[in-house]
Amino acid sequence: MSIVPVYVGLDYHEDTIRVCVLDEAGGELVNRNVANSTSAVVDLVRQQGGLVREVAIEACCGAADFATQLIEVTEWRVRMAHPSAVNRLKQGPDKTDRKDAWHLANLLRVGYLPEVWLADATTRQLRRLVRFRQGLVDHKKDIKLRIGALLREERIINASGGNTWTKPWMAWLRLVEVGEQTRWVLDQELRRLEQAEKDLADVEKRMELATQGDAVVAKLKEQSGIGTVTAVTMRAVIGRFERFKTGKQLSSYCGVTPCNSSSGKRQADAGLIESGNDILRPMLIQLAKRLPRHEPRWKELHTQLRKTKGPNVASAAIANRWLRRLYHEMVSKPQQAS
Repeated sequence: MSIVPVYVGLDYHEDTIRVCVLDEAGGELVNRNVANSTSAVVDLVRQQGGLVREVAIEACCGAADFATQLIEVTEWRVRMAHPSAVNRLKQGPDKTDRKDAWHLANLLRVGYLPEVWLADATTRQLRRLVRFRQGLVDHKKDIKLRIGALLREERIINASGGNTWTKPWMAWLRLVEVGEQTRWVLDQELRRLEQAEKDLADVEKRMELATQGDAVVAKLKEQSGIGTVTAVTMRAVIGRFERFKTGKQLSSYCGVTPCNSSSGKRQADAGLIESGNDILRPMLIQLAKRLPRHEPRWKELHTQLRKTKGPNVASAAIANRWLRRLYHEMVSKPQQAS
């Protein structure tokens, strides 16, 4: 008796997982909820018999850790599905856990599953660190905006003799005459600002400690204009450079390639593509603004682009070309990420 290949779709939730098992002809062997544990999923799938070809699970909070545990327990080939792309391939507007699990298993069966990279545990840990730092950066920005609003409400004009947020300006801010309640609120905001700056320093130190001995981060920091924060963020978001086939693919993943908007005889671009990590992409654009100050190659390109393009377009173009060049440097020798 031959072993029938089966395909498994998992609709992941915090408490339960919907498991759908299809045979090679598309017949549904089982489709029901089990507890959120690897043992419960494995037991249900193995009860159906057959050889597990592949398992699909939609990328969401907790799914990557579960997929890693499932691989360790079973050695099945587990593939992460792109949620938005999977949703676009659905045949109807209705959404149920049963249909979602079936849809994932069926896309596996017909070879149409839109897949995303399942990052290793080290990369996932770094991503959490990077997101935490970005939350602190946003918090610090919000505090500064609130302080600025307080000063505008009191019609206070900068009389420190220095630029905003410099040491002279901060010293002046602590002594400037404002209303009683405004002073109390201002002091609270300044205290929060000091704490946010301390927390940022702590997390950046943690990022450096977490990537000691990491070959990818070490090689990135050799590049002009790249410090610890940028290097660790790229390491966390990109993971392994060799998983991309070309530098163009890497640039597209990072969201710094132009979006083509051509039709017929009209050839035009429509800004940058609407993709890319929302932490890494702005960081790459800022890096592209710094590069012309450090390297003649990028200064020359920036000067040339500025003849016909705006400053932001020029920076995006430099970021695109820099990333493509970086790709070839990073994959020239295989990098083993720790």
